[in-house]
Amino acid sequence: MSKDKKNQVVIFDTTLRDGEQCPGATMNIHEKLEVAKQLARLGADVIEAGFPIASPGDFEAVNKIAETISGPVICALARLKEVDIETAGKSLAPAARKRIHTFSSGSDIHLRNMMKMTREKNIERSVTAVKLARTFTDDVEYSAQDTTRSDREYLAELYTAVAEAGATTLNIPDTVGYAIPDEFGELVAFLVDRVKVKGVVFSVHCHNDLGLAVANSLAAVKAGARQIECTINGIGERAGNCSLEEAVMAIRTRSDALGGLWTGVNTKEIMRSSRLVSRMTGFVVQRNKAIVGANAFAHESGIHQDGMLKDRQTYEIMVPEDVGLTGTELVLGKHSGRHALGKHLEKMGFSLSEPELDTAYARFKELCDKKKVVYDDDLVAIVQEQAAEVPQVWTLDYMQVTTGTQNVPTATVRLRHGERVVTDAACGDGPVEAILMVIDRISGVSGKLEDFSLQAITKGEDAVGEVSVRVRFESDAIQAKGSSTDIVEAAAKAYLNALNRYLFLKSRRGQKKTPERGIAQV
Repeated sequence: MSKDKKNQVVIFDTTLRDGEQCPGATMNIHEKLEVAKQLARLGADVIEAGFPIASPGDFEAVNKIAETISGPVICALARLKEVDIETAGKSLAPAARKRIHTFSSGSDIHLRNMMKMTREKNIERSVTAVKLARTFTDDVEYSAQDTTRSDREYLAELYTAVAEAGATTLNIPDTVGYAIPDEFGELVAFLVDRVKVKGVVFSVHCHNDLGLAVANSLAAVKAGARQIECTINGIGERAGNCSLEEAVMAIRTRSDALGGLWTGVNTKEIMRSSRLVSRMTGFVVQRNKAIVGANAFAHESGIHQDGMLKDRQTYEIMVPEDVGLTGTELVLGKHSGRHALGKHLEKMGFSLSEPELDTAYARFKELCDKKKVVYDDDLVAIVQEQAAEVPQVWTLDYMQVTTGTQNVPTATVRLRHGERVVTDAACGDGPVEAILMVIDRISGVSGKLEDFSLQAITKGEDAVGEVSVRVRFESDAIQAKGSSTDIVEAAAKAYLNALNRYLFLKSRRGQKKTPERGIAQV
């Protein structure tokens, strides 16, 4: 039976824009491109690839995604400023399907205190911005920040004006996560009723400050909105955004209560998307997170287990297979060839050049000697490890640590710097501290470890562990990751990656920085 098109909820994924603004979640171009490829496999209708005016790196990432990804609409964010919109238009030029998303504010709190602008001037500038955006694409989205603390009559006037100017999607953001479901649904219903411009799609972008982002988004689509802006794992500013996996599975599971609404998302790609974003950002998914948490389909209570053995429906409203949780399969072993590895990586969505495949295969063979089984997640870690965006000034050649309850932890490390090889040793409170002290001594650059997290990214006793670190070098706080079956080695790699990123940034210090990135809240 065909689905009613008017009941489709468009899924607008902003993981690469709003999600990446989450402190510590910054991704490089290679990482963003891999996430974009996975979002396309997931079936996201729109991918908001970034905020091109924010930095040359953001522009390059949006441009690369626009050039590479087919299927979804590729969207770029822009303020009302002419230079923002023109930059967004240029970054999106290669995309087959493109959207410019421009934004202002709706509340007097924002207009008076942040934008220093009258209501009338805001409408005038918003209309001008939309008209300019239409010269680059027919698909233009407009948002007025902080709608839930705005005058409703003014919002109706503002949205009507920009829709008549050519905006095709009108986004209603709960920028500070202030709303509760009933009142947010009423606001959306009011605007749907009052803005009488044919063909516009109403959208919502809800933040999770009160833990209500998904509930508010569902209330909005019941009230007539037909686009939800969301992120994988709900990452984003402050407490995050509406979680894509939760919104999509709620619509799928409770379509009966939501008037037959549906999405085009391939839900079997949800778990892979969640794991990929978690690895790219270093943000571990809490075990009791709905849909994608490790405990989401776990049952420990005796009563629950008894019911599950008799009939899964007793305590499960979804099955793990619905979200792609079928268990990670053993796909390759040490006797597998380079061609087989390449074909499998291609099947997983990775497109590697010949030199990149050579490097991945060498790393794969090393891993086969350390692990009994190799999983898809191991392969993702291998590809990500080599997708470094910065030159590897210092590389790990050798390390050895000694530690124990009666020993002083000691590390011996050998690093390479081009043709130069340097070996040194140091003691610390633990093996990781000892390793980092040696790296500081050899490199001559002292870093302060501000954050350290470890997660197993595959299963089993010989799982690959991934370490995420935030290291401060002078005034720069650098995020980096490293992976290995040896967690101390993973820590050393992560710290070296942070050091190399810092040295790369330092070498480019002459480039102009754009300090205004943080205002893109929406």
